[in-house]
Amino acid sequence: MSLINILIVEDEVIVADDVRVTLEEFGYNVVGIAASGEEAIACSDSRHPDLVLMDITLKGNIDGIAAARQIKQRLNIPIVFLTAHGEESTVNRAKHAGPSGYLIKPFTDHDLRSAIENALHFSTIT
Repeated sequence: MSLINILIVEDEVIVADDVRVTLEEFGYNVVGIAASGEEAIACSDSRHPDLVLMDITLKGNIDGIAAARQIKQRLNIPIVFLTAHGEESTVNRAKHAGPSGYLIKPFTDHDLRSAIENALHFSTIT
């Protein structure tokens, strides 16, 4: 299996670092951690990750949904939302960004790995 490169987009440093450690334990390569939508777009453009883990509520003027739309349009890579927002209005808005997964915080390591593996699998067959 080739190394899978993942970008983490999370503005809470402790959460981002915890996800990074978990991903590295799973054998994934974390190509960066972005704290804003603007930074997520720039990092995606320059580092070309295979997948983006995206929080919805971020610092800056671009939230995770808007950033996901731009990244998807530019690079057509899978995006998995990791968010504390499970209310219907947010989920419906997020659907329009074309995510490959949606995990509600807190989530288990098993749930995270499953979401990533499914997103990567389905992105290769569609």
